[in-house]
Amino acid sequence: MTAAATQGYHQFDSAIGPCAVAWGTDAAGGLCLTGVQLPEGDAAAGLRRLARLHPQAGAIAPPADVAAWIARILDLIATGRGDLSDLRLDLARVPPADAAVYRLAVAIPAGETRTYGALAKALNPPGNPRFVGQALGRNPWPIVVPCHRILAAQGGTGGFSARGGVGTKLRLLAIERAVLPGGPTLFDGDPGFGLSVAPDARFTRDPRRPPSRGRD
Repeated sequence: MTAAATQGYHQFDSAIGPCAVAWGTDAAGGLCLTGVQLPEGDAAAGLRRLARLHPQAGAIAPPADVAAWIARILDLIATGRGDLSDLRLDLARVPPADAAVYRLAVAIPAGETRTYGALAKALNPPGNPRFVGQALGRNPWPIVVPCHRILAAQGGTGGFSARGGVGTKLRLLAIERAVLPGGPTLFDGDPGFGLSVAPDARFTRDPRRPPSRGRD
């Protein structure tokens, strides 16, 4: 691998729009992901943001390892299946408390969800659901650190830091046929997602009511 290839970013088309990854080397000299970007609305906006966030890198063809990671990200977005938990992330770039949240998040399989409160309780020592939400809001690696799989209490969507916001979060959960702990598929009965099972009333809400703000 050339020296230039050890740092860069690359944009690629996906089933949800143009995505991108940025890569570099960690303290041990290993190739790792330094950022992941979900659709920005248009490809040009995505490239401008990549250049701003990674000023020392450039838009180049990815080295073989990064290309393989991209292929796995694309497969997950297309099929809702796959495990990205072994992709190498430079967690030393983020505060240790945030990294602890991200380590818990990457262990959530595709198609499953957790609440902010459940992740907070799983921290050592146990933390605060609000902090978990804030840490996920700073997540540099959306979809690899699957913050879209973490919901507010009673099945509320909570927020989503990646561009596209909650709409992108819901689309990813639909692709993964996400289920709530002990509950049905999150999108059962929604004709927009082609699912046939009637929705569970616990996980639907009156559109006239504001969304839940709880994170427990």
